[in-house]
Order: sequence, then structure tokens, then C-alpha cells
Amino acid sequence: MAERGGAVAALAARLRDGRPLITAWSGIAEPAVAGILAGEPGFDAVVLDMQHGAHDVASVTRSVPLIAARGKPTIARVPVGAFNTVSRMFDAGVSAVIAPMVNSVEDARLFAGFAKFPPLGERSWGPLPALALSGLSGDQYLKEANGLCLTLAMIETRAALDAIDGILGVEGIDGVFIGPSDLSIALSGGAGLDPDGAATRAALDHVLARARAAGKHIGVYSHSGPRARELAGQGFDLIALASDVGLLRAGVQAALKEARG
Repeated sequence: MAERGGAVAALAARLRDGRPLITAWSGIAEPAVAGILAGEPGFDAVVLDMQHGAHDVASVTRSVPLIAARGKPTIARVPVGAFNTVSRMFDAGVSAVIAPMVNSVEDARLFAGFAKFPPLGERSWGPLPALALSGLSGDQYLKEANGLCLTLAMIETRAALDAIDGILGVEGIDGVFIGPSDLSIALSGGAGLDPDGAATRAALDHVLARARAAGKHIGVYSHSGPRARELAGQGFDLIALASDVGLLRAGVQAALKEARG
């Protein structure tokens, strides 16, 4: 049976099942690429990256229907501080928004305010693409959107680690998402990039424990399949596997190795 609310509702529904979800990560602003990733049965969702990737509002809007056609939900990562873009992402039909550099309770409240309809926030009305994808009436969507449209605050600095309980405690924040690379840079004071190092792993364990205590979701980025499997076993809800660029390079390198013997 199709999930009520279609692809818009799919992510929230699948997270409630308790099975770790593996998402694709797209930085190439070509909707066909996102559609191809969504077509892979092993991916549970597709993340469209507007922060370090080339996606913008237009490419997200064009990509969401192709991803939904494969029965998958879309997640968008907005640029740093672009909270005014959050409601546009949800209007376009994405199921969750990742906001980078949420370093304080104030940041988290601002994020939630743009993401949620009253009384939780101040999101304004205009979800025409989302309505079409959800199959819900306007009244139904308004009643259910705050539970269907998820907010994931990125934890990637010492300030965010210090404020983690407060961030998780903000009403309207549904979970957190860890960027291990930026977190490792912050923890080393800029001395190095070590996303799988001991200090970064300890920070991940800490945030995982705090998210579990708060009853909130937790996601994380992984550069490799083995590491993604390890993170899933540790109890992370959502694991983003590599990137379209990384997967393209890996595929090309494997093919060339075979071709050249």
C-alpha cells in the first residue's frame, strides 16, 4: 500500500520503522543524475546539496519529481544561513532539509521557525508542488506538514557540540546530521582533515547518545560503503553514502583498471 502523503511523507514513515536508511548524495545540478541515483533499489532517498554542490532552487524543483517517480523521498541541504530557503524546499516537495552550521539554540529556533507552520513556526503558505506529490488536500497538508517535513540541524563545530542538548530540545527540530569532515577540522583547530579519526568518532558517539536520549533522529555522512555499514550498525538512522562525483570517479577507475588489466 502506498504511504499516505506519497513521496513527501515517505521519509518520516520509513524513519519510524527503525531501519537505517542509506541515501544518495547529489551535487551535480542535473535532474537526470538525481533520477538515476533514485532508481537504484539500495538507496532509500536522495540528498540534493545546495551548500557545496551545484544545486539551486531551480534544480531542486526539477529534480524532486524525478526522484518521486522512483518512489523515493528527497532531502535538500541548504546553504549556510539560508533559512529563508527552507520553506521553498518544502514547497517543492522535499521531505527533509539539512541546515549546515547550526551552532546554537538560536540558530535551531530560526531554522525551525522557517520550516514549520504555526503554532511551531512561521512558515508561509504556498506548497503547490508538494501538494501534487503528496496527494493531500490543502487542509490535510496543513495539519500534517509539521510531522512530514523534517528538520535536520548539522552538527559540525565545537559550539554545536557544546549546545547539542539545547539544539535537540528545540521544538520543531526533528533531528541532527553530522558532517564528520568539518567536525574533524573544528576538533583539530584546523590542523587536519580526519573524518574517521578517534576524536571525530568519539564526538559521533556523544551526539548519537544525546539524540537517542532526546528521542530525535540522527544522520551522518559517510565516504565509503564499509564505513556506512559500520555507522548503520552503531544505530545511526540516516547514512549518506559518498557523492555522485565520488561514485562516478569510483566507477570510472574500476572500469579503467579492468580495461587496462
